[in-house]
Amino acid sequence: MTDDKLILGGHEFSSRFILGSGKYSVDLIQSAVEAGGAEIITMALRRVEAGQKDNIMDFIPKGITLLPNTSGARTADEAVRIARLSQEIGCGDFVKIEIMTDSKYLLPDNGETVKATEILAKEGFIVLPYMYPDLYAARALVTAGAAAVMPLAAPIGTNKGLAAREFLQILINEISLPVIVDAGIGRPSQACEAMEMGAAAIMANTAIATAGDLPRMAHAFKLAVEAGRAAYLSGLGRVRDKAVASDPLTGFLGD
Repeated sequence: MTDDKLILGGHEFSSRFILGSGKYSVDLIQSAVEAGGAEIITMALRRVEAGQKDNIMDFIPKGITLLPNTSGARTADEAVRIARLSQEIGCGDFVKIEIMTDSKYLLPDNGETVKATEILAKEGFIVLPYMYPDLYAARALVTAGAAAVMPLAAPIGTNKGLAAREFLQILINEISLPVIVDAGIGRPSQACEAMEMGAAAIMANTAIATAGDLPRMAHAFKLAVEAGRAAYLSGLGRVRDKAVASDPLTGFLGD
């Protein structure tokens, strides 16, 4: 499936596994790239601030696309300011919009996200907004100029899996943009299921960062994403309510 590319803002990617860097470490990045095949890595702008000892930019391999996020923003204006700053310091035109006004559940503010997306898309950014899986908000993000939508599967960092499965399926069915399932995926099997549903890509961080063997878990996610994508493209077999023999049971003992 070498011709099956993930296309975001006119850029092509062979891998559909994206690494989030909330629980960032050098080992995590190396595992995701070398064992997981990740070609896109998100990062919070605070990771690249001058003078920081653990500047993430020092550890990103060549050829990897950076996806700066606006983590910490509570309004559209704050997110826009962070995005512009990330561009100024050389992080490119990609940006993941994260706006959270809720500090208890860390749910994204869809209304502010739409506002920020519209402003930045008009400025030429390739905007990937993190969102609560709501169809009306997703449609508004399409109109605002998003390059993809990134709905959560479950609350961020929980590893609870596809808690919002039915709503994710609605977005996959109804939205013309790539749907990248973000936040909450805890197991490779859950990543595979999301890809079987028709998701364009999976973003994961906590599931890999908290695993006992980072390279092995990153590789497991790579295989799971690829298997789920292949199953989706092949056309999954139908589901029936009652048993049906896969081979004929009549006729072969006739006279």
